[in-house]
Amino acid sequence: MQGLDGVIRNYAWGSQVDIARLQGREHPTELPEAEEWFGAHPTAPSILADGRPLDDAIASEPAPLLGRRALDRFGPRLPFLLKLLAADEPLSLQAHPNSRQAHSGHQRERRIGIDAAFRNYVDGNHKPELVVALTDFRALCGFRDPLASAEGIEALGVPALEGLVRTLRDERTGLRRAVTELLGLERDECREIIDQAVKAASTNTPAAGTASAEVAAVLVELAHYYPDDPGVLVGMLLNRLLLRPGEAVYMPAGNLHAYIKGLCVEVMAASDNVLRGGLTNKRVDVPELLRVLDFRTMDEPRAAASEDGPVRTWPVPTDDFALRRVRAGAEPRVFEIDGPRICLCTGGSVRVADGEGELTLAPGRASFSAGTAGPLTVSGDGELFIASA
Repeated sequence: MQGLDGVIRNYAWGSQVDIARLQGREHPTELPEAEEWFGAHPTAPSILADGRPLDDAIASEPAPLLGRRALDRFGPRLPFLLKLLAADEPLSLQAHPNSRQAHSGHQRERRIGIDAAFRNYVDGNHKPELVVALTDFRALCGFRDPLASAEGIEALGVPALEGLVRTLRDERTGLRRAVTELLGLERDECREIIDQAVKAASTNTPAAGTASAEVAAVLVELAHYYPDDPGVLVGMLLNRLLLRPGEAVYMPAGNLHAYIKGLCVEVMAASDNVLRGGLTNKRVDVPELLRVLDFRTMDEPRAAASEDGPVRTWPVPTDDFALRRVRAGAEPRVFEIDGPRICLCTGGSVRVADGEGELTLAPGRASFSAGTAGPLTVSGDGELFIASA
C-alpha cells in the first residue's frame, strides 16, 4: 500500500473550485482544474509515495504490482484509469472508439507518421467509461428517440429547422442523416439557425417535462458558450440528464455525449482516445467521429446500482474496470479483490490496509494497492471509491 499523487489537468472547461474544495486547498485556483488522473496512462501517470511514476513502476515490476491474473489478461499495464472530473462549462461533444477501431486507428496513424498532437488515437485501447456524481451533475448522454426529438424541435416553430424535423421522422436512416447534415453546417449558417432557435425558445416557454422543454433547455445552455457551433444543434438530439450524488451513467463505445456541469468520479478503460464533433476549441474530426458513432438510441443512460449494505457497485459489460463506493464505518470491511486497486477518498477519513501496509486517506487523496498485496480492509468515517480490474 502506497500513497498515490494524482495529476491535475488544466483544461479550459474545468472548475477553479470543486477539486480544490474537496481536497481542502485554497480556491479559486489560478487555473481551471478539470480533471485529476489516478492511474498509469503514459500521458499523465500518477506518482507513488516512493517517487516513481506508476507506469514506470509497473513496467519494472509487472507481476507483483498487477498480479498474475491481471497480467495474463491485460499484459504489463494497468487496465483502468480513475479520475476526478470537475466541469464548470460543457465538455466537447464526443465519443470513444471500440477496441477494434482504436487498435486499427492507432496503428494507421503511427504508420503514416501523424504527429502525436494531431492524432485521434493516442493509444490502441477502447474507452468505455462510468461516471458517478459527487454533486448534482448535468450531462447529455446517448441519442434520444428521434421522434421525440422531432416533436420537441418542431414545437420551437423555427422554419430553418423544418427540414431537420422531417429527416428525424425517417425511422430507418433519419438520425444518421440528421447528425451528418448538422455537423456539416458552416459556422455562419449555424449561428443564424441557433440565434433563431434560441429566440423562439425564449419567447415561447414550453411546459416543464415536455420534449420541447428538454430541447429548449439544451439549446439555450449550449448556445451561451458556443453560439455558432453545430454541436449545439446535435445536442438537441441527446438525452438530458441530471444525476444526483451517487447516481451513475455508463457510456459504452460509440455513444455520443457531453458532460455539462458538476463534480464526479469517473473510471474508464486506460485510454485517452477522444473523437470530437464540436463544443470545443480542441481538434474536431467529424468524418472520423461519424465513422465510430453508434446511432442506436439509448432509452436509459443511467447505470443500475447494486447495493450490499454500505457498498454500492455498478455492474458494467467490460472487464477493464470495476468500481465500488464504500461508506466506511468503525467495523472494518474486507474486500477480496484479485488484481491492482486504486482507492480514492471523497469524504471524511478512511483507513485502507492490505498485506503490505496501511494509510489514512483524507478527501481527494488516493492510494495504490498491488495485485499481490492480499485483501483490502476499509474502516473509518467517510466515503471511499475503489477502482479495480
